[in-house]
Amino acid sequence: MTIKRTALYPGTFDPMTLGHLDIIKRASKLCDKLIIGVAINRSKNPLFSLDERVEMVEMAVAPLREKIEVVVRPFEGLLIHFVESVGASVIIRGLRAVSDFEYEFQMAGMNDRLNPEIETVFLMSDPQFQTIASRLVKEIARLGGDIAQFVTPEVEIRLKDKFT
Repeated sequence: MTIKRTALYPGTFDPMTLGHLDIIKRASKLCDKLIIGVAINRSKNPLFSLDERVEMVEMAVAPLREKIEVVVRPFEGLLIHFVESVGASVIIRGLRAVSDFEYEFQMAGMNDRLNPEIETVFLMSDPQFQTIASRLVKEIARLGGDIAQFVTPEVEIRLKDKFT
């Protein structure tokens, strides 16, 4: 019997960026099943609704489904509870800079205390995506800047629609 390795990549994805997609593509090489957890985080006051964010992620990951099982699911609450509920054994986290590491290191430590059976794997962003942040992409779009190099064409259209 072959055991499937299930990994979870959580995020708000408001909006989904090419940096997120890079981490997803690389994470898909490390597991048999990849779950993308779209977080309901009311404190972040997202620009896009949960349904819109799930739909954007679904469109972006569709080509990967030819090689690996990819599931997109919304979640709310404690990440470790969601990880346990979907049967994942690995949490994937993307790192862009040293400042990301400090927060993610603390989070990984707390998750380990809550469930030491769940591993956290950090993937460094490809250098071409290290400066991309959803917050900055939204600001550039709001001010009428060109965001094509940061997001998929579908996300670009949705962002332009939000700000026109």
